[in-house]
Amino acid sequence: MDFFYFTEMPYAEFPESEVEKYPSMRLTFPNTYFDPRKAHHLFKRYLDEYQYAEEVGFDGLMINEHHNTPSCMDVEVNITGGILARITSRAKILMLGNMLPTSDNPVRLAEEIAMLDVISGGRIISGFVRGIGVETWANNTNPVHNRERFEECHDLIIKTWTTSGPFRWEGKHYQYRVVNPWMLPLQKPFPPVWVPGTGSPETVEWAAKNRYTYAAFLTPLDVAEGLFQRYREHAAAEGYEPTPDNFAFMICCHVNDTEEKAQEAGKAFLWRMNYPLRGPKEYWSPPGYMSQAGAAAVARRRPTPLNEMSYQQLQDRYHLIVGSPDSVIRKLRHIKERLGIGAVLLEAQGGPLSHQDTMRSLELLGKEVIPALKD
Repeated sequence: MDFFYFTEMPYAEFPESEVEKYPSMRLTFPNTYFDPRKAHHLFKRYLDEYQYAEEVGFDGLMINEHHNTPSCMDVEVNITGGILARITSRAKILMLGNMLPTSDNPVRLAEEIAMLDVISGGRIISGFVRGIGVETWANNTNPVHNRERFEECHDLIIKTWTTSGPFRWEGKHYQYRVVNPWMLPLQKPFPPVWVPGTGSPETVEWAAKNRYTYAAFLTPLDVAEGLFQRYREHAAAEGYEPTPDNFAFMICCHVNDTEEKAQEAGKAFLWRMNYPLRGPKEYWSPPGYMSQAGAAAVARRRPTPLNEMSYQQLQDRYHLIVGSPDSVIRKLRHIKERLGIGAVLLEAQGGPLSHQDTMRSLELLGKEVIPALKD
């Protein structure tokens, strides 16, 4: 099983009481609380942590992007991917990922990812995402067209990587007289593609049809099992049998020297599980963003929202793993054996968790936890 380190690079440099004054930390939380000088130092810290994760033995580094929120300072996954391509040398760079429905230039996006793959020496894993519902507001795109823009953008990117140019593209949402990029990816036919999800049956079916790795994000284990089984059923219909490499699972995690230290420091993840996940329903699911089947699946997957769970409930339901190396090894082994996954994505920095505690967690994960769980 491969291990990926992940942080959303949050900006938690304001009193939590300020968040209570607004409907959500996303979209409408005023940017007057942002201090670029503090952000400068935070970026240096987070990039140091990514470098250290590679140094201690993580197989990969995961990055993502969000907009209009202090919960994630990474607003352009390809910029961060370029930085990591230069400051690391071995780890895979999982960009999970580029929001296809909000892209107005798929060919430019194909060029950027290809350039990153060349610079990194073929270490890019290209994640394609629809973007959570609130991103349609932040990027001024019509949620009704989200999925069909996602699929057309994907199809054009793949064709750009695999078809010799020049060629013409006449689609519903994208039209090009000439597609002929000079920059093409190092990995052939193109970098591995991963797709994240939290419950949408259409996303699972689409990932299985294309034989892409499906990553379940912060889902209960029984829900993840159901999603992976649905994938296997669609794969069988496509005539192939998926392997563990087709499945990944994302979870928050903190390790410290003792159970007591870990439990105390791990409370920082309550910030990550609370404020970024609050907000009006229309922020998360604007009209037309989800199908009826998708909305029903999301409602079933988690009867109690994450931001309404206690610290203990988050741990009991495997949304958050906290403990000493031995207890974390035991919990991650349970996940590995139950889900049959080929990769686990560990969000090991959350909210106000200190740099010191993050670095110690990474050290213990790399030197004790990961070796104990390697095949």
